[in-house]
Amino acid sequence: MSQLDSRLALCASFVREGKRLADIGTDHAYLPVWLCRAGVTPCAVAADINPDPLRRGTETVANAGLSDRIETRLSDGLKNISSEEAEDIVIAGMGGELIARILDECPYSRDKSKRFILQPMTKSEVLIRALDDNGFSILRQDCCVAADKCYTVLNVAYTGETTKHDALYPYLGELRPKENAAHLRFVEGHISRLQKQAKGDARFAALAEELKKRCE
Repeated sequence: MSQLDSRLALCASFVREGKRLADIGTDHAYLPVWLCRAGVTPCAVAADINPDPLRRGTETVANAGLSDRIETRLSDGLKNISSEEAEDIVIAGMGGELIARILDECPYSRDKSKRFILQPMTKSEVLIRALDDNGFSILRQDCCVAADKCYTVLNVAYTGETTKHDALYPYLGELRPKENAAHLRFVEGHISRLQKQAKGDARFAALAEELKKRCE
């Protein structure tokens, strides 16, 4: 495992050097192993809610000779991970609604020193709306294509700011679709879904049209 796919590589690029890591939904533990090997992070907790993926992760860690630096642990979100164990927290490969719930249930998510690297597989607009409503700011956002699917990754911290954004913000976040082809492709996915939803609710048609204008 010398290389990460582009989705995990983008997540890895958001992790700060020298910070303790927690990888939530780790599955094979590819991300923490890569980050430790690369010297980005000194140690990590690789967590998953299910035993079978965690066993795969434990094997990956052992085969990499990193059992002294990466601990694999059963955990529902961040419930079994203490604030002292992680400074940068990756929550990737799950729906935006679930990621929002994990943050909401984490008692230290509002610690301003923490950074959350979030990669929603679906419903990114639900996640961004929840972040916006609860005082979290997107410090950086980017997109990538992996296996011909477009994904977005967000680098987020609690700031306490409750700036009221417009109705398009959950779909755009900090993306720049006019300047970046991957950003454009991701937003076009939103437009396509909104157009399908418009068959049952005309409000979605208006949102789709406004998003299209932002991309022109």
